[in-house]
Amino acid sequence: MSNVTMKEGKERYKAGVLPYKKMGYWQPDYVPKDTDLLAMFRLTPQTGLDPEEIAAAVAGESSTATWTVVWTDRLTACELYRAKAYRCELVPNTGEGTKTEAQYFAYIAYDLDLFEGGSIANLTASIIGNVFGMKAVKALRLEDMRIPVAYLKTFQGPATGVIVERERLDKFGRPLLGATTKPKLGLSGRNYGRVVYEALKGGLDFVKDDENINSQPFMHWRDRFLYCMDAVNKASAATGEVKGHYLNVTAGTMEEMYKRAEFAKSLGSIIIMIDLVIGYTAIQSMAIWCRQNDMILHLHRAGNSTYSRQKNHGMNFRVICKWMRMAGVDHIHAGTVVGKLEGDPMMIRGFYDTLLDTHTKQQLDKGLFFEQDWASLNKVMPVASGGIHAGQMHQLLTYLGDDVVLQFGGGTIGHPQGIQAGAVANRVALEAMVLARNEGRDIWNEGPQILLDAAKWCGPLRAAIDTWKDISFNYESTDTADFVPVATGSV
Repeated sequence: MSNVTMKEGKERYKAGVLPYKKMGYWQPDYVPKDTDLLAMFRLTPQTGLDPEEIAAAVAGESSTATWTVVWTDRLTACELYRAKAYRCELVPNTGEGTKTEAQYFAYIAYDLDLFEGGSIANLTASIIGNVFGMKAVKALRLEDMRIPVAYLKTFQGPATGVIVERERLDKFGRPLLGATTKPKLGLSGRNYGRVVYEALKGGLDFVKDDENINSQPFMHWRDRFLYCMDAVNKASAATGEVKGHYLNVTAGTMEEMYKRAEFAKSLGSIIIMIDLVIGYTAIQSMAIWCRQNDMILHLHRAGNSTYSRQKNHGMNFRVICKWMRMAGVDHIHAGTVVGKLEGDPMMIRGFYDTLLDTHTKQQLDKGLFFEQDWASLNKVMPVASGGIHAGQMHQLLTYLGDDVVLQFGGGTIGHPQGIQAGAVANRVALEAMVLARNEGRDIWNEGPQILLDAAKWCGPLRAAIDTWKDISFNYESTDTADFVPVATGSV
């Protein structure tokens, strides 16, 4: 039986079961329109199944299809509304002759009319709704998407954006510095505030709540907000700099989150924080509130690795970056490269480009499969957090650039001379490295010596280098680019 698409008519809609390819969900000659939303999946078919048929099944089940023919399709503009799988190719270094079973990149085009404007919830209900549970696939991963400009224009985008955030903070030409309060659970409100003050007084721009500090028996959220803002105000007065603390307003209901956000605003906070686990609609709602109230919105990516880390199933973090830029957050944790959390250098750079570019080019070495015009949406400030310290400053600045918040939690609070000394070490290391870079020095190769020279007149930096000089997290990354460079003829 041929698997070419059947022509519209009586036989096409005869009761029974047809392959998805014959139902019209496989169209290898289809040329995507500028207004189409494109998705690229990595699929691992069950043994013996045709990958093109599985690609068509993913297209069908994420748009209009079900397992059998239904005549009610004819009451719709069904040819328009069907998603079209238009390309399916073997993933490099998988399949016969390799250690990895065959995987395929499947490209699917969706008409814009399939999605409600301004709704991440509706978008994701289609793209990742139920296709990941299909028995015909062993594994399925959403690798990348191209969002058409027409659809992006229905979203607010980041509440504040990188440029306005820097203007509010009056901080330019360098990364921002932050830290997460440690221990993240168990401190009283007063002691929590003491940590915040010491870190900000020593030279950090921000301190933050961690993802799971909300309102527990040992510290009610209101107490934390009061003590933290007291610390922020005193540190600002002592240093003459604008300071902030990410007050986590994550709670069990939207009503409670709005209540906490309003209280943070009343105390003069410039920034609040939410967790990814609150859900896409709640994130968008908080972003709208932040735009209306001139508040920076920090997002902790709590929970993302449950579905983004495995290479063959789930969703790549670059997709989360795109959705969160659309949803409207101002900050998102996006990897450190050199820290304790997962992060291939090129993949991390791809995440940062996605958050910061006005127009992202296709760059397969960074895992960016599509060109993306960001339609003037504000930029998102990436946050590097997790296992970083002052001795890595040359690496962090080289890999991540200026538009990033470098968060040294343990690398500040774990300093042998105290919290304020830890903050001083980080600030001196950063300013010494930025100065050397601006003078034209090769900070990648000269970085360790630049830090040692600065440490001659900064005891806290000397102590930091001595304490953590041998600490690294050099493990093989689980998420790397899959592409084969192709030589082109000279012209």
